[in-house]
Amino acid sequence: MAGETDLKKLLATMTPELQAGVHVFATLAPGVPVPQGVDPVMLFREREGTTLIMLEDEAMSAGLTASFRCRMVTLNVHSSLEAVGFLAAITARLAAAGMGVNPVSAFYHDHLFIPSDRAEEALDALRQLAVDSAG
Repeated sequence: MAGETDLKKLLATMTPELQAGVHVFATLAPGVPVPQGVDPVMLFREREGTTLIMLEDEAMSAGLTASFRCRMVTLNVHSSLEAVGFLAAITARLAAAGMGVNPVSAFYHDHLFIPSDRAEEALDALRQLAVDSAG
């Protein structure tokens, strides 16, 4: 099933959803396995090491040093991996509010990792972007 590519439709129909829990970013040195009991929402291997995005409680239990306490916002619209400008519009709106964001694109949805203390503000900005795009 192909995702949506029309930017206006993507922006107008997205519904941001705040996921439960506080997430963090942690890293493992190259070749170090993911500790048992850790179930990252994302794992990405780079030359310098493996990045894990995971629940803060799991990181603490595993003894991992973590940074960037954040909340995960899922953009509930099936965006195509080939869609042009969707995340640019999203991140520009959040940047205008002085908010950093770490986006992750998956097959069905895009997910935003927002500073934990600004999650509700981000939801409001994203909902307003959808309204603005629908008009």
